[in-house]
Parts: sequence; structure tokens; C-alpha cells
Amino acid sequence: MAWTSYQLILAGMMLVTGSINTLSAKWADNFDAKGCKGSESHQFQHPFLQAVGMFLGELSCLAVFYILVLKDRRSSEPTLAPSQPFNSFLFLPPAICDMTGTSIMYVALNMTSASSFQMLRGAVIIFTGLLSVAFLGRKLECSQWIGILVTIIGLVIVGLADLLSGSGSGRSLSDVITGDLLIIMAQIIVSIQMVLEEKFVYKHNVHPLRAVGTEGLFGFVILTLLLIPFYYIPASDFSNTDRGVLEDSLDAFCQMGNQPLIILALLGNISSIAFFNFAGISVTKEISATTRMVLDSLRTVVIWIVSLAVGWEKFHALQILGFIILLLGTSLYNGLHKPLMCGRCKEDSAETQSLLQGERASINTDS
Repeated sequence: MAWTSYQLILAGMMLVTGSINTLSAKWADNFDAKGCKGSESHQFQHPFLQAVGMFLGELSCLAVFYILVLKDRRSSEPTLAPSQPFNSFLFLPPAICDMTGTSIMYVALNMTSASSFQMLRGAVIIFTGLLSVAFLGRKLECSQWIGILVTIIGLVIVGLADLLSGSGSGRSLSDVITGDLLIIMAQIIVSIQMVLEEKFVYKHNVHPLRAVGTEGLFGFVILTLLLIPFYYIPASDFSNTDRGVLEDSLDAFCQMGNQPLIILALLGNISSIAFFNFAGISVTKEISATTRMVLDSLRTVVIWIVSLAVGWEKFHALQILGFIILLLGTSLYNGLHKPLMCGRCKEDSAETQSLLQGERASINTDS
């Protein structure tokens, strides 16, 4: 069945905005600019402030949701299904996980390449699968266990490629190892977020845009308040500013003033988050969860090609092998092999359906 023009636009939007999300964050990290009080030029290294911007992008989804609600109420045939009564604070625990995981990933992005960053995020299916068995009582199929094993092999290869190419890209070996481990750690937290959303949120039939926006609201408020103590917490080994603190937000704004392109990169990150979440949800609804997964994998290729083109990293054949194996593992976990094995496949039971598919995917499709 051929795609409609609207479906093609949605797929293109998801692929482009998903790629821009990581690339714009990495672009901001690569800038050197003077800070406050005429300090020497230094790298823009402000992961927590970038995470605040990401949550601002998620928060904008809440505005889109209420616009859709208003439009639906004026329609003669309403299409939005009413959600069951729920307490908005149900979103607080997953929002805290989202905030923690996102902040860690932005820290890691300063230490590793954009393509490896995107590939290593595939580790989320390992921990989501294991946690869903432990806490949701799911029974994974044999193909899903094989998918998890294949994904682990792919992650090892990607990590090895990152180590071998790290010295050639100007990054120290310790930074590369630390960055890769932080990304894996963040995926554990993201998988906890998914399990919490599955256990406490989905049963209330909450619209995905409302869920993303509400989590964005909590994350934005909490992390913005945390920027105040972060301004005074010493972290000389982590910080590259004169004050040597965990997050020097004033220094970040001074760098933005001295290098306006940083503002452009951050705006690209904020806007891409909002459009990517909307496009991802719409692709699932209008096309399929399988298409959404494939597009999510394709953006890794786009990020890798752009990173090579602009000279952010050097080509390494192991990355291609690692990506192919990761893609195979993800496909097995999500059941993409089934249409190839039989002509007419029955629908998966709710018991074995993957947390990463359809409306059961993480409400927050990106960090």
C-alpha cells in the first residue's frame, strides 16, 4: 500500500528532526567561546542547561495537545478519546528518570562521537526487556532474548570502534570510555522510565502528547531549580570554566552572547525535540510502529554521515558492522522478522508485545 503525501511528510519530519536533535546538541558542544568577565575561550560544556532546553521542547508538546483538544471540541465529530481521571503527579517519577538520564547523556555527548552516542542508545532494549520481565511479569519470546544477545554483541563492537577511533579524533581514551559507560548507564535509567510509564501511566489512556508535555513540565521546573545549587557545587575535574562548578549557567549565557551560533544550535535542539515527538507519535498512528522503529534506526545513519562530512569523526569500518548488528538485534526484539518467516502472521499477544512498539513505546521518544 502506497504512502499518502501526509504520511511521507510525517516520516521525513521524524527522520530529519530526530537527526537534528543529536547533531545540534553536538554542534553546540563543539563551539569555543569566551565566557563572563573576559575569561579565555573555552568549550561550550553545559549539559544540564542543554537538558533544560530539551525539556522546554517537550513542554511545547503540551501546548500542541491543548490546541488539538480545542480543535476537537469545535468539531462536529470529536476524534480524541477522553482519558481516565488521573493525578498528574503520576508523571513525576518517570520525569525524574527522564531528567537524570537525559542529563547523563548530554554529559556523555561531550566525551564521545555523535554517531556512537546514537548507536549506544540501542542498549535501552536490553534493560527494558529485563525490567519488564522482573517487574511487569512479561514473558519474552525466544526471538526477543536472541535480539537482546545480538544487541549486546553490537554494543561491544560499537564501543570497540569508538575506542580505536577516539585517539584519531582528539579525544582521550579515558573520556571515550567514560562517555560510553555513561550512555549505557543512562539507558538503564531510561528503561526504568519506560517500565514506570507502562505500569502507572498507560492504563489511564493518556494522550501521548499530553504525557510528553507533562513530563517536560516536571523536568523543566525541577532541573531549572537545580541549576541554582549546581552553580555552587565544585566539580573541577568535570568543568572547564574558571569557577570549576558543576554547571555555570551564567558562563553559558556569556558564551552565547559572544558566539550567537550557539543560540542557533540550542534552538535547533529545542524545536527538533518538539517536532520529533509529534512526528513519532503521528507515524505510529498513521503508518505503523515498525515504520517508526526503522526511521529511528535510519537517523543513526544520517547522524553518522553528517558527522563524517563535517569532520567531527573519522571513518571506522567497525562502526558499520556494529550498526548492522544493533539493527538486527533491535529488529529481532521488535518482531520485524515475523512477516519474513510466514505469509500471514498472527498479532502478538499483549503479554509478549514489546515495550518499544506502538503506543507502548516510551512516551518520550527522544532525550
